[in-house]
Amino acid sequence: MIDLYYWTTPNGHKVTLFLEETGLPYTVHPINIGKGEQFQPEFLRIAPNNRIPAIVDTAPAGGGEPISIFESGAILLYLAEKTGRFLPADPRGRVDTLQWLFWQMGGLGPMAGQNHHFTQYAPEPIPYAIDRYVKETARLYAVLDRRLADRPFIAGADYSIADMACYPWVVPHDKQRQNLADFPNVRRWFDAIAARPATQRAYALVAQINPAQGTLSSEARKNLFGQDAATVARS
Repeated sequence: MIDLYYWTTPNGHKVTLFLEETGLPYTVHPINIGKGEQFQPEFLRIAPNNRIPAIVDTAPAGGGEPISIFESGAILLYLAEKTGRFLPADPRGRVDTLQWLFWQMGGLGPMAGQNHHFTQYAPEPIPYAIDRYVKETARLYAVLDRRLADRPFIAGADYSIADMACYPWVVPHDKQRQNLADFPNVRRWFDAIAARPATQRAYALVAQINPAQGTLSSEARKNLFGQDAATVARS
């Protein structure tokens, strides 16, 4: 029913978390972003921003032609509405969940992503950039910690797409130079999600699809970090 175009990144994990929780049948199509497979024409027809994840729903509600979706937040929202799960139906619960989903999309993900780049992948250390993004990541963790002070999950009592969006970006907290001991509510929430069987199944895909994670080759660096307007024109 769902064709998933995926690689083993935080944004990719968001979608496998949802699919494993709901049991929706899906087929994984690995897109090795280090090898530049995200620039293949057939993938760009689905994901014009040349980024994973993307999905094609071959059996959309109401029938008709398959529906393709790119952007992880849009995918989570689409799947939640398709299944009627992990997004509250009442207006207050819905907007609460969506505002935290968008908080992740606009804040936690981009800032932690820059943290990853400057602490791990930049060709030379840039102290200002490292300090900037490590501190901003810590600020966002503190916002999340405060939010979780009086509730088990981000949107309240129930696990939701807001949690699925945020969790994969907290998994690499050590690489982000964050100590979860400093954020006890995040720690409790993180451990609870990690213990879910669906989470464990989702992350088991890493060993199947991308077991040789490690140092980036020069080709991978170019494909991941060397893109500009000309990249789009050529693809």
